[in-house]
Amino acid sequence: MPGRLTTHVLDTVHGRPAAGVAIELFRIDPETDERERLASIRTNGEGRTDGPLLSGDALQTGVYELVFSLGDYFAAVGRANAAIPFLDKVPVRFGVADPDANYHIPLLASPWAYSTYRGS
Repeated sequence: MPGRLTTHVLDTVHGRPAAGVAIELFRIDPETDERERLASIRTNGEGRTDGPLLSGDALQTGVYELVFSLGDYFAAVGRANAAIPFLDKVPVRFGVADPDANYHIPLLASPWAYSTYRGS
């Protein structure tokens, strides 16, 4: 079975999935550190994307980055913490060593903190 990349965003202030979070996915060139944008998406009502961000041959060995627009999300749900948010665009850079494996990148977030890990 081919591998896939998925994500999930949880709003830890409200204790629910974070719906409507804008996310950008980039592939990172290992020699120049330049980013190639592969996708721009939003989370659905369950805090997930409607399908995998990458799957099959599109998921390749390499370095990727997800950028979560937390500042816009928390402003939209009435939890903006300042005119200039403490956390705005949150990048998560990670490596894919085995493109046949599943990579799930959950983000647990508040206006002041976030945590991520390799999920299942």
